[in-house]
Amino acid sequence: MRLWSLHPKYLDAQGLVALWREGLLARAVLRGETRGYKHHPQLDRFHAHAQPRLAINAYLAEVHAEAEARGYSFDRAKIGPVRVVEPIVVTTGQMHHEWQHLLAKLALRSPALFEQWKRLERPMCHPLLRQRAGPVASWERL
Repeated sequence: MRLWSLHPKYLDAQGLVALWREGLLARAVLRGETRGYKHHPQLDRFHAHAQPRLAINAYLAEVHAEAEARGYSFDRAKIGPVRVVEPIVVTTGQMHHEWQHLLAKLALRSPALFEQWKRLERPMCHPLLRQRAGPVASWERL
């Protein structure tokens, strides 16, 4: 499971669809609707949020907005209520790690997007997240 800290605009089609599916799985986990992935490290930041279910809905709403902007038809009804919630902190180290990880994927899967983004030094984070200085997250598998 990869719930990107990066803004979904950087993902290729395959990555955006995967993020949508994995976000919906995360939502099911946070709602107690699945047996698997209950302790997946990618969910730690949502579990730590004061309103984890609303946070994942807000996260998914941004993924949905990106999909709509691209002309995809993701089912908005799968998200649930979307409210303004406190942002989730993401460290600069985590952003750098994810950016390098995504660039490696794009180099193989989507060379045109790789060329478009490879020189970008400071990618934006997902709109639900706010950056602060720090290392790679403790939940990240290196």
